Amino acid sequence: MMRAVKVAATAAVLALAAAGCGRSPEVVFYTLSPEASVVPAPAAGAGAVNGPSVVVGPVSVPDLIDRPQLVVRTAPSRVDILEMHRWAEPLKGELPSLFAQNLGRLLGSTRVSSYRQYAGSAPDFRVLVDLIRFEAQPGEGVTVEANWTVRAAAGDRSGHSLVKEKAGDGYDAQVAAFNRALAGVSADLAAAIRAQGDGGK
Repeated sequence: MMRAVKVAATAAVLALAAAGCGRSPEVVFYTLSPEASVVPAPAAGAGAVNGPSVVVGPVSVPDLIDRPQLVVRTAPSRVDILEMHRWAEPLKGELPSLFAQNLGRLLGSTRVSSYRQYAGSAPDFRVLVDLIRFEAQPGEGVTVEANWTVRAAAGDRSGHSLVKEKAGDGYDAQVAAFNRALAGVSADLAAAIRAQGDGGK
């Protein structure tokens, strides 16, 4: 009889443990990705197939978002740091790669890379980005604001980008909106590179 009670008690404990594990929320990881709407530049002819060489980075980010967790603004003076919703890799590392992918398509160049991947001689252009805002507001959308500099032998060209995108419900929609906003910043960078290539006009 005692053995039967012990077996029943053990089974009950295991069942409760399993139920508890089943209720534990799982961490969801997100990555940024090139925006599908970025239109590749048309081919410029056989002599310019490879396009300009461009190195992107480093990209600086505000301390507030320099963390694994997603951060959302819930009031003018309040943010929530979402422990169960995280970036798969640090934004400082992911953003240069994302800008490089967008710029490669926008410029029609196969010679665009992040500064961590580049090991060649001096590139035609170097892009530096200082992210000022990378902000999501549930029910509204996202804001990406940045100061940037395009460096070339002909001189530097600096600028400022402010892009806002609406977002649907859920964090997947917010990350997708970030992708669109970053594509907007990439378009400003591509325009600056083209202007530098045209002699700074």
